[in-house]
Amino acid sequence: MSIEFLVTSLIVIVIPGTGVVYTVASGLSAGRAVSIAAAVGCTLGITPHIVATALGLAAVMHASALAFNLIKYCGVAYLLYLAWQALKEDGTLLQAGSSGETPRGLFATIVTGFLINILNPKLSIFFLAFLPQFITPATDAGVALQIVMLGGVFMVMTFAVFAVYGVFAAFAGAQLLRSARVMRWMRRTIAVTFAGFGLRLAMSGR
Repeated sequence: MSIEFLVTSLIVIVIPGTGVVYTVASGLSAGRAVSIAAAVGCTLGITPHIVATALGLAAVMHASALAFNLIKYCGVAYLLYLAWQALKEDGTLLQAGSSGETPRGLFATIVTGFLINILNPKLSIFFLAFLPQFITPATDAGVALQIVMLGGVFMVMTFAVFAVYGVFAAFAGAQLLRSARVMRWMRRTIAVTFAGFGLRLAMSGR
């Protein structure tokens, strides 16, 4: 595994996307445990895309406009739903009706993070273009196995970076939650951000 892969992966992961926004929002509004749960969910949401890349299904989806658009618009609808949730909730942000650090609340957070990433078809296309660049043909491991291994490292790095984002957000949120006015603006900002991601996804091509 090359240093180029690790550095490039870190740059890609650090750049804020829907997963980062969700993890930070969870940390700001509900604390450290919930932000870690969000990081777990977003990381798990990467798994199907890596498996699809290893099995060659990502190439099929790239060639099929119907399959790509079906997943894309499901993703758009879900992001807009999250935006609506952020606007209408008076308490904890984006916890799908379950609040706090209860098992139910943490599970709901994980599921939401998982859905955010699994419903983004651009991730499959990204991994299809990104991971094969770091395959070593001369090794005994097959291409599919190398892709899974690289994807596993990418997932570990994703969780670590997202967890750091979430923990820092939870620390800041402990102060911000004292102000109802700050919470209102926070919800509006998160809602606009998710709506923006949804519209960008809707306008994106393969």
